[in-house]
Formats: sequence, structure tokens, C-alpha cells
Amino acid sequence: MEAKEAKRSSIDSEGRPDMESQTEENHELLDKDERDVEALASASAESTTNATPLEYTVSTTKKLTYLGLYFLLNLSVTLSNKALLRIASYPWLLTFSHTFATSIGCTILLLSGQMKLSKLTPRENLILVAFSTLFTVNVAISNVSLALVSVPFHQVMRSTCPVMTIVIHRLAYGRTYDRETYMSMAPLIFGVGLATFGDYYFTAMGFTLTLLGVVLASVKTVATNRLMTGSLKLPAMEVLFRMCPLAAIQCLSYAAGSGEISKLRNSTEVIFTTGFLVAIVGNAAMAFGLNLVSFQTNKVAGALTISVCGNVKQCLTILLGIVLFNVRVGVVNGFGMIVASAGAAYYSKVELDRKKATA
Repeated sequence: MEAKEAKRSSIDSEGRPDMESQTEENHELLDKDERDVEALASASAESTTNATPLEYTVSTTKKLTYLGLYFLLNLSVTLSNKALLRIASYPWLLTFSHTFATSIGCTILLLSGQMKLSKLTPRENLILVAFSTLFTVNVAISNVSLALVSVPFHQVMRSTCPVMTIVIHRLAYGRTYDRETYMSMAPLIFGVGLATFGDYYFTAMGFTLTLLGVVLASVKTVATNRLMTGSLKLPAMEVLFRMCPLAAIQCLSYAAGSGEISKLRNSTEVIFTTGFLVAIVGNAAMAFGLNLVSFQTNKVAGALTISVCGNVKQCLTILLGIVLFNVRVGVVNGFGMIVASAGAAYYSKVELDRKKATA
């Protein structure tokens, strides 16, 4: 099935329309039973064909466009989140606003005919429920672990997500990478470690939860990719439409359980001014755009590339902090940013060479 998907993506990326295969871009999906018939019809052909990962069949221009949008929206949402949380520290309610806005946005797209829903089996619906739960648990673990470790230590641990992604791909799907890909991970992780170098502090429980957060974040990234490129081959909008409402309910429940709602209710501060409400709406709208772009980028660029982008984003966030907020960094931090950037550049070269080799 993956070989067939790769072929379809190749046709789309070269701009040659095909009435049976353009459904991925237009989000007009085949019914699940029709896809199952196709899967059976192509089973014998697949047994003799080596499957090529979808990201190596997508045009470089398209991939770079999505990556550029991903970085722009990711950094914008990150800086916006920091600004909002300084005024009102309600992280779970903020996450609820993101998932709720994404649910509303996807519903509008559905009603306007921009996508059609697939017919899924009960088992496949359960997979999506599990995915939304994974999303919420990942956020919860990250928030809890941050209270038990220092921020520099948390960032260093998170920088190992690309390695964990490789391990998951290897154990779960038997996928291997070139030796150069493995080598590029070293400067990426080492560079982020230097860039975020500071007061490393952690408790035993904090270390355990942070490590668990790394595993869950990597599993979520790989699972997102498989939902869109595996047997379900759902478009990004449909995955978000099915996942976000439940994730929003889970985040709201966690906000209530953690005391955020009661804290907000009992607050004597006048928080919700007109300007603050406009900022929340703008932040939620950007989060909706980021969710769409990040899922689609994961699909066309691959789970490992998204994990690598997470490391680059940490360095860019530090750089923007220097420019926008006059954050002071040492020579070691600056050198780390250079090393991490070099690692990302080397990884990009390796991926381009791999794409040319599979063309």
C-alpha cells in the first residue's frame, strides 16, 4: 500500500492531475471500503516492490514551502503563547483554546465542502481516540515535568527527540536510515545542548517524566505521520477534525482538575480586557493554521524531519529572544547555535541526496 501511496504523491508533486489520485490534495477521500478494495487489488504488486517513503516522492519546492510556513507559524505561536502566559498563567485553558479553535476551523472547512470524511471502522475510530489521548497526555507530561526540572535540562532532553524517532521507526516499522543521517544527529543534539547550556537541575521523578515526555512526543510525531501515510492515509484536515474535539474536552477536564478554572473564577484581577481577548483570538487562529501546516508538513517531509525542525526551532527561539527581548547569551550558547545549525544543514544535504538516489 505504501508503494502505491508513494506513486500517487509523486504524480501530485509534479503537477499532473489524475482523477483517481488527486484526492490527497483536494481532501476528497475515497470511502474506506473502496480503499480496502484497492489495497487487495494491489497486494500482489506490492510484494515485489520496495516501498519508498512518501517524503522522498514529494518535490523539494513543495517540501520547503511547507517547512517555511511551519517555522513561521511555530515561532509566532510560541512567542504569542509566552506573551499570553505572562499575563495569565493558564496553560491548559490556552491549549483548550487551540484545540477548540482547530475544531471550529475544520468544521467550517467541512461545511464549505473543502473536505469529505472517510467511512471508518469502529477499530479505526478507536485509533483516533487513542491518538487524541496521546496528544493530551503528552502535553500533561511536559507541563508536569517542567515543574521538576530546570528549563535548560528540559530543552536538552527534548533535543533527543530525533534519535527517539529513529528508534521508534526502527522497532515498529523496520525502517533504517543512511549512516550519514545517524551522524547528523550528533551535532544537532550537541549544538542544542550548548545553545541552552545553563543551570541543569532535575529530580529523579523529573528526569523520569521528562524522558517519558520525549518518548511520547516522538511516538506522537510518528503516529501522526502514519495516520496520513499508512493504511488510513487520511488528510491532515480530517485527522484534526476527528482528533481535536476530544482533545479539547480532555484539556478542559484537565484544566478543571488542575484548578485552573477555579483559579480563574476566583481571580480578582481584571484580565479579560478587549486587547487581551483580541490577542487570545489571534493566538487561537494562528494555532489553527499551525496545526494544519504542521500535520501536512509531517506528511510531506516525514516524522524525522519534523523532529529535527524542533531542534532548529529551539535555536531560532533563542535568536529571536536576543533580537526582540534583549536576552543575553554567552559564547558557549552562541557556539551551540552555530553547531546545531550546521547539523541541520548537514541533515538537509543527506535528505536531498537520498531523494535524488530514490528518484
